[in-house]
Amino acid sequence: MSIRPRMPHRAFTLIELLVVIVVIAVLAAIVIPKFQDQGKRSKEASLKSNLSLIRNAVALFQADTGYYPMSLDDLKASSAPAQGKDAAGTSQNINAADWHGPYIQGAIPNDPVSGAAFTYSTTAPNVGKVSSSASGTASDGTAYSSW
Repeated sequence: MSIRPRMPHRAFTLIELLVVIVVIAVLAAIVIPKFQDQGKRSKEASLKSNLSLIRNAVALFQADTGYYPMSLDDLKASSAPAQGKDAAGTSQNINAADWHGPYIQGAIPNDPVSGAAFTYSTTAPNVGKVSSSASGTASDGTAYSSW
């Protein structure tokens, strides 16, 4: 009968496992904060895009008719609205032949950050201005109201 020599077990030591866990924890501590506010940043990107879309539609409406829409709903209308607002905020009749809408297809988007409708001004001196209804500051430190 022969006795076989004992082969050492090949396994990780407790110290090696702890070192690997610490390295993974350090990497996670570095990476996780970079992606933590990704949802907020995507909503802010959507907000900028929606503001640009609506502001361009208001500008086209004003360029075609000479007046600003009475409300944002006039941008999606399938026929010319009867009236618009001049720069002083006074209601004026719109010539239907000048209107080339609708200027936005489908529904007017809501503010993705606050979930509320966009603010549209029809009073002087801010006639035709579209702004976010969200309050606070964005990821880059600027106020939503300045966009």
